[in-house]
Amino acid sequence: QVQLVESGGGLVQPGGSLRLSCSPSVSRFVIYTMGWYRQPPGKQRELVADITSGGRTNYADSVKDRFTISRDNGKKMVYLQMNSLTPEDTAVYYCNARNIYSTNDYWGQGTQVTVSS
Repeated sequence: QVQLVESGGGLVQPGGSLRLSCSPSVSRFVIYTMGWYRQPPGKQRELVADITSGGRTNYADSVKDRFTISRDNGKKMVYLQMNSLTPEDTAVYYCNARNIYSTNDYWGQGTQVTVSS
């Protein structure tokens, strides 16, 4: 059973920054596209950003130029650096691992990010 351990959420003031981290318990990290999703209160889960093993990234329009996704294949870690946070970024953030050779898809337990003054 694959587990994804997330960390880094919390309460931050508007304009502030947070860094989320995720470490999946997989043996071959490089065969997974890693992503961050979020679910704002009362809304559906949405893609924030994802990154292939080769480093190709994809971002939601709402976070472009503010958020940066990165990964360290040697450490089996994926990160989401979030800058210039606004109250609209308040959500539960989920880490996702998607096996590029199968339909296997794994989720973390979620970490709360709250942007408020």
